[in-house]
Amino acid sequence: MRVYELTLKVFLMKDIKSDESLEKIGNIIDKALSRDDKLLGFHKENIYKYYTFNSLYPIQKEKIYHEGRIYSLKIRTIDESLVKYFKKNLVNEYTEYIKALTLECKGIPSRYIEKIYSITPVIIKTETGYWKGKLSLEQFEQRLKDNMIKKYNKYFDTKIDENFSLFRVISFENHKPIASNYKNISILGDKLTLVIDENENAQKLAYLALGTGIGEMNARGFGFVNYKWI
Repeated sequence: MRVYELTLKVFLMKDIKSDESLEKIGNIIDKALSRDDKLLGFHKENIYKYYTFNSLYPIQKEKIYHEGRIYSLKIRTIDESLVKYFKKNLVNEYTEYIKALTLECKGIPSRYIEKIYSITPVIIKTETGYWKGKLSLEQFEQRLKDNMIKKYNKYFDTKIDENFSLFRVISFENHKPIASNYKNISILGDKLTLVIDENENAQKLAYLALGTGIGEMNARGFGFVNYKWI
């Protein structure tokens, strides 16, 4: 497994509100994927996509990304074929809000990870929406772990031993839920820091998370994490 990081420079055709940026970025990625029939089917299926992305940079204090300016964003994946496709098809793609300009790619080496921390909100949904008040903290932590294990097992067509400690500490960096707009619905999430255990399985899942995100809706840009090596 190798984690790839693509840095995409984009030009904004219209202003974008910060709480709508992930949806607008997702739209241009979806448009690029839709140009291939196989990937269009992959996009529409309810399966793990094994890629995620963050929001536009530099961050605007006024919470508006401005028309006529150039920003950058990062896409991460563990799917090499997707990297090749994006290199060929995402550059010069456009929507009414965003035009893609250039794309650079690098690999993120596998090293011992001390902690991962979310750059975009982490989503764990219940049948009635946001998890707080419906799940205990212990249940929330288990959902995070189960989600990462399922991604790993599916990708490698295996079943790892689940009896291990994934993280020693979990910290919530937000004082109230963080709202993002998606299809005219307000999606609530959290900014998390996870101090990763040093056992082999924990390290495997943490490295996977760099390329796939944590929690749910990763292909919509949620749960994108950065990292600190030991």
